[in-house]
Amino acid sequence: MSGTHDQAPATHAAAEAHDAHEGPIKTPKQLIAAVFFAFVIPIAVLVLAANYVSSDVKPAAGSDITDAEAVAARIQRVGAIELKDLSSPAAFRSGEEIFKAQCAACHATGTLGAPKFGDADAWGPRVKTGFEALLHSALKGKGAMPPQEGGDASDFELARAVVYMANNGGAKFDEPKAPVAASAASQ
Repeated sequence: MSGTHDQAPATHAAAEAHDAHEGPIKTPKQLIAAVFFAFVIPIAVLVLAANYVSSDVKPAAGSDITDAEAVAARIQRVGAIELKDLSSPAAFRSGEEIFKAQCAACHATGTLGAPKFGDADAWGPRVKTGFEALLHSALKGKGAMPPQEGGDASDFELARAVVYMANNGGAKFDEPKAPVAASAASQ
C-alpha cells in the first residue's frame, strides 16, 4: 500500500511541473491570434512612424501661422494717430451723439447708481456742484463710472455730453466753447 500511495504524489508533482512549463496559448485559435497580432501591431507601428517622419510639417487645424494675413495682423502697428480739424465745431460730435454712444449704457437706465437721464431729482444735487465738478467727474471717473478721458471722445465732446445730460436733468449750463486750433491760436 505504501508503494501506490507514494506514486500518487509523484504523479501529481510531475503534472504540476508540466503545467508550470506550459505557456498561455492552449488552443490553435489562440496561437493563430497571437501570431497575427505579433506581426500586425509592429507593422502598423512602423507604417505610422514612417508616415510621420516622411510627411511635411503640417499646421494644426485652424492654425494660420504662415498665412500672409495672419503675419500682417501680428506685425501691425500698436497705435494710430487720428488728426482732427479743430478749426470748426462741426468737426466734433454733439453732446447727444456722445451720450448715445458712450453714456447711455448706464445713464439711460440708472445702472450702478448713475443718475438717470432726465431725472431732475437725481441730477439736482449734482447740478448744484457746478459744470466744472460734473466735467471733472466725467473725465476722471467717480464711483462705479470709469474715467472717460482719453477714450473715443475728446474732452470737448465729453463736456458737450455733460451739458446735454445735466440740462435734461434741470440745469441751465451754456454749451462749452470749441477749442481753438493750434495754428489759429499762434496767429
